[in-house]
Amino acid sequence: MTGGVATGIGSWPGTDPREAAATIIGELPALPHLVELPERGIGADMIGRVSALLVDLRFDSTTRGYRLAARPGAVSRRARDVLRADLDAIEEAWETAGLAGTGRVVKIQSAGPLTLAAEVELPGGHRVLTDSGAVRDLSESLAEGLARHAAEVRRRLGAEVIVQLDEPRLTTVLDGSLQGPSILNTIRALPEPEALHILDTVITAQSAPVLLHTCASRPALSTLGRTAAAGISFDASTITTADLDPLGEILDAGKKVALGLAPTAAPATPPTWRTIAEPAVRLIDRLGFSRRLLADQILITPTCGLATATLPWSRHALTLLTEAARALTEDPDSITAD
Repeated sequence: MTGGVATGIGSWPGTDPREAAATIIGELPALPHLVELPERGIGADMIGRVSALLVDLRFDSTTRGYRLAARPGAVSRRARDVLRADLDAIEEAWETAGLAGTGRVVKIQSAGPLTLAAEVELPGGHRVLTDSGAVRDLSESLAEGLARHAAEVRRRLGAEVIVQLDEPRLTTVLDGSLQGPSILNTIRALPEPEALHILDTVITAQSAPVLLHTCASRPALSTLGRTAAAGISFDASTITTADLDPLGEILDAGKKVALGLAPTAAPATPPTWRTIAEPAVRLIDRLGFSRRLLADQILITPTCGLATATLPWSRHALTLLTEAARALTEDPDSITAD
């Protein structure tokens, strides 16, 4: 995993995997990713998609979302069909771009074990997070399935792979603010050592570098930094003064940091690549690091997935990010950050 590049978070507007794959490979030449298209419905969203990855576990749907199922059903079949279509699409686009077998890098994404345990229900209706044995089984199944998935992508494309784990629920799991199916069902805060063990169960099972991502409004940077992940990813606009020390420690440890800089909706004032890049420069200056670190350890991304954005803005956001990454790498001292 290298710094000084732009990439996407994962989700994208629309329902056509071939068009999406071609766009992502064209707009993000340094680090494209396997696109997620949640507009296709059940089995295509961040949680349902994982049913296609799990080993010896699968999901069914409920009125509230997903639950563990005793046997394969329509949801797991749908998730596998969708993922297969996405893999076929990126393989075709990869070959068309002349990238097959070149060893270029591609990123794949999956919901992480804590977010899955927080979102998915047991057959009885309680969240998986309330059953430590079920959490262990889910984490181990995801770890094995994600490693198999990365190996298939590597084989199909002749590419190196980065694995992104999405943990938007991490903060609520740690602080105990997650709600049960009713007000009478409380869910305890998960102690950080337990959370780290669960995350590292999946991270250390991968032969590829892992980028740990959260879109939470309060990213748990201290916890993220203590994992075995090679890098962390978050919305840069959420950083407060209290986050500076843990962020500095993460960078001092040599981990990569992916900063979410491009908004997920077109702002009223059209941004330029410079307005996208400036917050990254300000943050590095505030932390007291040399701007050279922007090329070595910093990646830049949208603030979160782009599934709800318009297609024109999504494409333009990636163009701005690519231009900003180039400037941050080639001449960061030329960017003012007042």
